[in-house]
Amino acid sequence: MEIKLGIAPIAWTNDDLPDLGAENTFEQCISEMALAGFTGTEVGNKYPRDIEELKSYLEPRGLSVASAWFSAFLTTKPFEETAEAFKEHRDFLHGMGAKVIVVSEQGHSVQGQQETPLFDEKPHFTDEEWELLYRGLEKLGELAQEKDMEIVFHHHMGTGVQTTEEIDRLMENTDPAKVHLLYDTGHLVFSGEDPLHIYNKYSDRIKHIHFKDIREAVMTEVKKEKDSFLTGVRKGVFTVPGDGMIDFAPIWEAIKVANYSGWIVVEAEQDPAKANPFVYAKNARSYINRVTGL
Repeated sequence: MEIKLGIAPIAWTNDDLPDLGAENTFEQCISEMALAGFTGTEVGNKYPRDIEELKSYLEPRGLSVASAWFSAFLTTKPFEETAEAFKEHRDFLHGMGAKVIVVSEQGHSVQGQQETPLFDEKPHFTDEEWELLYRGLEKLGELAQEKDMEIVFHHHMGTGVQTTEEIDRLMENTDPAKVHLLYDTGHLVFSGEDPLHIYNKYSDRIKHIHFKDIREAVMTEVKKEKDSFLTGVRKGVFTVPGDGMIDFAPIWEAIKVANYSGWIVVEAEQDPAKANPFVYAKNARSYINRVTGL
């Protein structure tokens, strides 16, 4: 079983809320990742997109690229639009040595809308849109496999694939050889799902993992105040493993039993002015070591 530990740059600089961490440089971010004891990163908006240039920064720090987010619009735009953007993204990640491509369906998504209530106005796909999603993801999976890569679908707050029922529907109607799952602890708990149930049910299709924690009091406030997803982020609903309400010990046991191989990436978007990214990264690394031995 080979598990590698990475951390996402979103704690240093937020792609969706660029004012969060605007002062933090790319080099500070990757240096602190390495200092905190991580060997991988996902790709943020300050990262160079030239493959050789990015490698020249990451390799001296002992870092490699685990993956990077891709926004698909399979339910709302012609497939070719998504496919063209996907191929460019795929080729970049392939050049960086990544094996999985994180795909999220952003058709009708409210996650980037700062005023839209997260729970009250969550999108729901029509049967026709579900069909577009199933078949479109399978085609993206085929495009990924041209480069010996796989797609991992990111269930996500504020999108049409967020709940257990929606994850089940997607998994049941897509080819397991072409469409895999990204497992995100924070998004499952925030949505009200049982993360252990999801892991055990789909362990054979999970090819990428995000470890993030939830501050329960903030989550309750987001629901009560009818906040948007991004307002929740600003308020600090997400945090690193060991700092919130999630018990990662049973989740780790399930990961071990399933003989998972791949990346576990700490991803906890919050305001770096309130939560020093380096300190939180070190705390997360220590907690993961205590729970997993990694």
